[in-house]
Amino acid sequence: MKILALDIENSYLLSGTWGIWNQNVGLEQLFDNGKVLCYSAKWLGKKDMMFAKHTEPYFLSSIHALLDEADAVLTYNGKKHDIPMLNREFIKAGMTPPSPYKQIDLLETMKKVFKFPSNKLQHVSDELGIGQKLKHEGFELWVKCLQEDKAAWATMKKYNMQDVKLLEKLYWKVQPWVGQHPNHNLYGNTGVCPKCGGKHLQLRGKYVTQTGVYSRLHCQDCGSWSRTRFTEVEKDARTSIYVGAAL
Repeated sequence: MKILALDIENSYLLSGTWGIWNQNVGLEQLFDNGKVLCYSAKWLGKKDMMFAKHTEPYFLSSIHALLDEADAVLTYNGKKHDIPMLNREFIKAGMTPPSPYKQIDLLETMKKVFKFPSNKLQHVSDELGIGQKLKHEGFELWVKCLQEDKAAWATMKKYNMQDVKLLEKLYWKVQPWVGQHPNHNLYGNTGVCPKCGGKHLQLRGKYVTQTGVYSRLHCQDCGSWSRTRFTEVEKDARTSIYVGAAL
């Protein structure tokens, strides 16, 4: 299974207001709706990091091609931000959707499974000891990038790429906790761990539902739990070799 780790950076909205506190901005007050400035991406398990900015002629076509190739896309708040932002750029450019892919949004995992004081990537990365986001000057960096400042763009590139590196490290850390993870058994090999594709599965008791009893399996590679696809009452040889779903 090909999983693409992805992070985008987008520009801010420009509007005209008569104050700076508790303002409601109407559509007629918007001067600029913002756009995707750049993206950074890498295939999980590979070394090469990809980066492109909005002024490059192949910008949209390159990220569209990556999404088209991916079986799953790994993001942090990508379901609500990164992917919809990219989709908006695609349709405005007259492009059709890339081929369907699964989404693994780690922000959903952090919110549903854990109780950290903050779910920001910086905080959970610190808490788990996997690294830090790149420090920069803040909002002014985006202003300078829109002015095509070369030094600012060099910093933005490092910042964007560092977020993808953190994203990948976080994924390996929380992989066994991810709910609704795409099943590796459906992308080539069977009889492997649904979450990591590992082959070292250990029988560990039974998993009982309202309608059946399944053999429970514990992955010795990533630590996740899964079960066989077929119930024990089904007299089928596949019962003992095909891993069904993660628990």
